[in-house]
Amino acid sequence: MSTSWVRRPAVVDSLGHGTSSSPVQRDLRWGAAHKLADAICNFNRHDAEEAGYFQTTAFLKEGLAKGESEVTFYDSNTGKSLFSAPRGRTWKEFVDESSSHGWPSFRDTEVNWSFVRVLPDGETVSIHGTHLGHNLPDKSGNRYCINLVSVAGRPQRGFQS
Repeated sequence: MSTSWVRRPAVVDSLGHGTSSSPVQRDLRWGAAHKLADAICNFNRHDAEEAGYFQTTAFLKEGLAKGESEVTFYDSNTGKSLFSAPRGRTWKEFVDESSSHGWPSFRDTEVNWSFVRVLPDGETVSIHGTHLGHNLPDKSGNRYCINLVSVAGRPQRGFQS
């Protein structure tokens, strides 16, 4: 699927808690830092967690459960499914690419376009206003460098994808 573009005001207006209607979930997966997540997700348009942050969490150890072929990444505010990876590549290829760039790096086939948008400047956001990261295309196509703290949410009750 091609990149889903929207105008900036449609998803980043102030909604009561920065650009979202609520703060991030308290119990983020992989030990992601709540305070950092809230700052990155809701009160930020350009900054990111430090390069390699995802490697300091339990993500690489716990990310792909035994017997699973993909990890689903949920919005840290809403718990809605935003990305599923790896798709069209191996777990090792996903981790290697993410490690080489410093952030989890997703491709078009791994994006849930029902809930993710890319703004004209490349900023990648959820439709609920969560800042996720940026699209930084390379020779292989669109590459979404996403803050782990933005997608370390737990699934919304009764909602998986």
